[in-house]
Amino acid sequence: MGGALSIVFGSGEDAAAAGTESSEPSRVLKFSSSARWQLHFNEIKESNKLLVVDFSASWCGPCRMIEPAIHAMADKFNDVDFVKLDVDELPDVAKEFNVTAMPTFVLVKRGKEIERIIGAKKDELEKKVSKLRA
Repeated sequence: MGGALSIVFGSGEDAAAAGTESSEPSRVLKFSSSARWQLHFNEIKESNKLLVVDFSASWCGPCRMIEPAIHAMADKFNDVDFVKLDVDELPDVAKEFNVTAMPTFVLVKRGKEIERIIGAKKDELEKKVSKLRA
């Protein structure tokens, strides 16, 4: 189903925008549209897969500092979905998740929040992802 949705709604520009300087495609998906985010969220909440939502902002220094670590975690934990959402681009989604500080990482399984980390706490995030991914 995801492939068909990608054709209808596109996927390349959002995912590519989250990429790094390398030629490797990023495993961190970036959504700039509430509709695309909602489709992805609805699709993943049907599975038992862990979803890590990184709420950040382009002007946020700590968000930029932790970004390479998020990409490294996405490569390391390839059974986990990592999504980056800019709170200025998707304020409705940030409000829905009660995000009040950046970065905020919301860990979700089956559509329900199971953990939240506020701040650029790389080690804490990696430990929780490692523990909750099973």
